[in-house]
Amino acid sequence: MAKRDYYEVLGVSKTAAEQDLKQAYRKLALKYHPDKNKGNPEAEEKFKEATEAYEVLRDSKKRASYDKFGHEGVGSFEGFGRTAYSDFSDIFEDLGGFGDIFGSFFGSSFGGKGRKQARRGADIQYDLLVTLEEAAFGKEAQIEIPRREVCDTCGGTGSKNGSKPTVCPICNGSGQIRQTQGFFSISQPCSRCHGEGHIVTSPCKTCGGSGLIQKKRTITVKIPAGVESGSRLKITGEGEQGPNGGTAGDLYVVIHVKKHEVFERHGADIISLINVPFPTVCLGGEIDAPTLSGGTAKMKIPPATENGAVFRLKGNGISYLGSYGRGDQLVKINIMVPKKLSSKQRELLQEFAKISDEQGA
Repeated sequence: MAKRDYYEVLGVSKTAAEQDLKQAYRKLALKYHPDKNKGNPEAEEKFKEATEAYEVLRDSKKRASYDKFGHEGVGSFEGFGRTAYSDFSDIFEDLGGFGDIFGSFFGSSFGGKGRKQARRGADIQYDLLVTLEEAAFGKEAQIEIPRREVCDTCGGTGSKNGSKPTVCPICNGSGQIRQTQGFFSISQPCSRCHGEGHIVTSPCKTCGGSGLIQKKRTITVKIPAGVESGSRLKITGEGEQGPNGGTAGDLYVVIHVKKHEVFERHGADIISLINVPFPTVCLGGEIDAPTLSGGTAKMKIPPATENGAVFRLKGNGISYLGSYGRGDQLVKINIMVPKKLSSKQRELLQEFAKISDEQGA
């Protein structure tokens, strides 16, 4: 059976604004929700149809594609009701919440059911300042990070002297309080245990009952060769410990590269400026160019080299990140003009100028 036009399903025009879509969908959802029409497969299909139509039309990109290509423009539609989840609270806010209104129909990924699970710990970001040389060739760095870890005294239970938490008498250990409003079932975290399902009656003095304490930990970070400012290194499991035995978060090390006094970076290449004596650029010769590795490289200067000329030293640049080889070093020539001349130098330059004038050079 061919799908109906989404605008027809919601009963709106093709120019309907977002608020019009919400109002139309609210009306249909309240009318055809399965909890209100138990045992009525036709109502269930209409509820699915309306939800699918609303989810496509509420998304500007999906809507534009649908307007241009029809149902083919949005492809096969699976998992409806999930990406529009953020709008459901707005649609049903007049009912005082939505909780399990979609969880019971679309699956367990919506609404809280049962005891609250152990939560993953928070991620940590650490800003690391490195030199250009360290970024170019890589290094190992020792960093000290503050993070929450399992309390050594209570082992993460939050209770002192080996005592165990008691089951919350309000939610009976589920961590959720369920309320019914008409045909809607609303589930909310228990206010007594804050969704944990248990209460620490004898809190550990070290952690105050949280099961976690703040510690400083030294971590070894391997900085790969070729990183740039803004590069993020992920170290799995080195973030904060999760409560209730949850897994630890991750550590993200953000690289910041210092400005170098001699070299300027351009991707994998570096640029340096080198002063060359006037006679050398006129007659030609050989100079020692400083390199990023700390040594020098011999570089030939052809006769009559002009100021600002650039020479390339292959493979003397930055290592390619995650690959082999290095970029190049570009050496820009700056001709040195002597500020003070001896009488002999002045005499020779005057003779040089005279000969140049005679030859029209």
